[in-house]
Amino acid sequence: MAAPDASARMHHSTAETEGAVDLVLDHARRRILEEPPPLNRSRTPGELSRLAAGTLTEDGIGAREALSVFERILAPACVTLAHPRHLSFIPGAPTKAATAFDLAVSAANAYGGSWLESSGAIFAENEVLAFLAREFGLPAEAGGAFVQGGTLGNLSALVAARDAALRKRNGHRPPRWRVVCSAEAHSSLVTAAKVMDIDITLAPTGADGKLTGQAVERALGRYGDEVFAVVATAGSTNFGIVDDIASLTRLRPRHDFWLHVDGAYGLAAMLTPERRELFRGVELADSLTVDPHKWLFAPFDACALLYRDPGAARAAHAQDAAYLDPLHDAPGWNPADYAVHLSRRTRGLPLWFSLATHGAGAYRAAIARCLHLAEEIAEEIRARPRLSLVRDPELSVVVFRREGWRKADYTAWSNRLLREQTALVVPSSHQGEPVTRFALVNPAATREELIEVLDTMER
Repeated sequence: MAAPDASARMHHSTAETEGAVDLVLDHARRRILEEPPPLNRSRTPGELSRLAAGTLTEDGIGAREALSVFERILAPACVTLAHPRHLSFIPGAPTKAATAFDLAVSAANAYGGSWLESSGAIFAENEVLAFLAREFGLPAEAGGAFVQGGTLGNLSALVAARDAALRKRNGHRPPRWRVVCSAEAHSSLVTAAKVMDIDITLAPTGADGKLTGQAVERALGRYGDEVFAVVATAGSTNFGIVDDIASLTRLRPRHDFWLHVDGAYGLAAMLTPERRELFRGVELADSLTVDPHKWLFAPFDACALLYRDPGAARAAHAQDAAYLDPLHDAPGWNPADYAVHLSRRTRGLPLWFSLATHGAGAYRAAIARCLHLAEEIAEEIRARPRLSLVRDPELSVVVFRREGWRKADYTAWSNRLLREQTALVVPSSHQGEPVTRFALVNPAATREELIEVLDTMER
């Protein structure tokens, strides 16, 4: 019998492929269970070119050598989001169950766009979406899909909103379409506006940073039917501010607009009784997003996009082609019909597995722990004469300043912390003033660790 050629060896269970699978699974197991995980740091392009170039050859370098390059050089050049002292941007802290199940999702290699091809996976994803919809007070018929991240979620929601407005107006288009949000809204809305060729109007906020119905009504009065959507932020990235969503909903009898709630980071806090009141009005939203890879302890990447009326989203997003007819003719839910995507990974499954494994109560407790830690560390900052809070934390982002420091001082301090593998805490800014912040979404973080970071500022 002739020896299998290279193409056959790649796709069949030979000793070579079995060895590669064993190596990778062993690496994944060690990394998932590693306690504590390494913090790691980035390297320059020149360093990586010198250390890791030349791995792609005509004959291959073999699984063992490729994995060795990854373990020794590439992985240590990726900061670990799940490290308890990764305190910048909005990190992530996936459960070990969710991370492990991501391997099963990859192994299944399911096309998650249609019920015909992935009914079991989509059923499980929809169980999670229904759970979230209940938590947020949406009606039983609400539904949507898991998409890549908050940027795609916001874009998809606004595409559905504009399409719904166009249908209501019998095809009438104003000279320009317009969305109203606040200056604290996520930068992805500007990206969505560029893609859609629409305008963004920034309504002013009060001293508390919240968008209110009063400010939005002034914009609605000025721009009229140009405004097809208003976007509320449920937990801003820089401060964790939750807009006054209830006051926005009170505008609806007098003004016709789609209300989208961007809750990518903060909306998860609705799972805790002590913060639920902050989000009053979310139950009346036309669409909303929350990112499980942020504060719902799932691995990258996942955004849960929910619609009050999924039919409106389907009218905007469903793709038509002869080869897609069998998908539309079959019964069931097709996630490809509810966002700007067709091919999609069943990225909601790791969250389903972790929720099913640990229960919603464990999730509520983990989120509450982060909220309480933010309160504790804010109190610690208040007690230190050289440090001061920029604003009391509403959720789990704590923004503060070191008196007398300029931007260069924050940058040098941040670089030193990462170089010494103490923490990742990068500078930010507020009203032109350099500040820094702790984004606390990892329940493994401790007060003692955060105090050690504060101590380095005062030294």
